[in-house]
Amino acid sequence: MGLHNALRCNLGNNGCMPVIQVRDVPEHIYRLLAKQAEAERRSLTQHVIALLARALETEIDPKVRRQALLRSIQSAPLQTGKLRDPAALIREDRRR
Repeated sequence: MGLHNALRCNLGNNGCMPVIQVRDVPEHIYRLLAKQAEAERRSLTQHVIALLARALETEIDPKVRRQALLRSIQSAPLQTGKLRDPAALIREDRRR
């Protein structure tokens, strides 16, 4: 499988962050990753990215990542007329 098949983009084609899916992770490795992530107060995804960056001897620039996310949000079309009243959503949530 080529790299283009292994990486997918979850935000469209403009400035998106690629997605890597890893299958068949041994249970003991997964538990160790989850334990380390919790100890460092990171999500599992954040922890794996930090480990990959360290192994590849590169830096993670959170500012660049945030800017790319903001650009993708700003370029997304605004869906007017389809938004529900926030107060109604809160009432609905409280009834659950």
